[in-house]
Amino acid sequence: MEIGISTFVETNPDVKTGELISHAQRIRDVVEEIVLADQVGLDVYGVGEHHRADYAASSPAVILAAAASQTKRIRLTSAVTVLSSADPVRVFQDFATLDGISNGRAEIMAGRGLFIESFPLFGYDLNDYDELFDEKLDLLLKLRDSEKVTWEGKHRPSFNNLGIYPRPVQEKLPVWIGSGGNQESVVRAGLLGLPLVLAIIGGRPVQFAPLVELYKKAAAHAGHDASKLTVASHSHGFIADTTDEAVEKFFPPAQATMNMLGRERGWGHYSRATFDAARSLEGALYVGDVDTVAQKIIYLRKEVGITRFMLHTPLGTMPHEEVMRAIELLGKEVAPIVRKEIARWEAENQ
Repeated sequence: MEIGISTFVETNPDVKTGELISHAQRIRDVVEEIVLADQVGLDVYGVGEHHRADYAASSPAVILAAAASQTKRIRLTSAVTVLSSADPVRVFQDFATLDGISNGRAEIMAGRGLFIESFPLFGYDLNDYDELFDEKLDLLLKLRDSEKVTWEGKHRPSFNNLGIYPRPVQEKLPVWIGSGGNQESVVRAGLLGLPLVLAIIGGRPVQFAPLVELYKKAAAHAGHDASKLTVASHSHGFIADTTDEAVEKFFPPAQATMNMLGRERGWGHYSRATFDAARSLEGALYVGDVDTVAQKIIYLRKEVGITRFMLHTPLGTMPHEEVMRAIELLGKEVAPIVRKEIARWEAENQ
């Protein structure tokens, strides 16, 4: 059971003070958070790509590279790379470079992304939304699998027998598929034999169990060993020394962020009742003290089949020292509880 952190490097105004942290400061804070995550024994840290004023990470590979030389063990991934509007050649080169700096700890999480700002920014038509992702994923996997590639497509210039460098340290640079729960994306990941990340940020996580089974069936149908494929979750949350403290600190920025997104996307109002319901054992929000969050992660592993858990924290803007404390608690206290229980449970169910 792998446990880590994911972040979108938000820079919303502080809900209490109104202060707006600069992009530069938030990026530096994230590098410190990655270094701490490595020191406290977490397995992975993911940085999401966005192209908006309220997010500071338009280039996750650069941020991860800044942390790579200061870390020793933690895996470094995008969360996600918006592949539809990116150049797969450049994506591969950036993460192969990160793999070199980190000595084999880089990963790519490819997805469509939550927002569409990158499409006009890089000159792509939203009418080609699905076709762009399929074509560019095809190219990315070819670049991963072969040093020299011949490729022809519709949305990017073709090329013949060209070498793509540098090559990564890992024999195959890991490429994950990020999904919000769309059946088509889950099946695609399974058929390709790629690890899957599910954004479980609402409803009841147990509702994702059929998608995990669908993914495994698709993988087996294509001849892949489904037992060797990793399924991850990306879920909002925060940890403090007490549950009351975690709730008090996390609810205001979480509510502000979810309602801001809700106004853009037509979601319903995010209330305190919504928040509290999501904190229950069967809810999708991982907020509380060490034992509360540990038990929820264990439940997710046993009931849904998730084998990598990524806590998205902070949600919105929170003080850097509070985020650092949450990371420390996740690595030093939550992770050991989860790993011990899951190891025991797996041994009993072999």
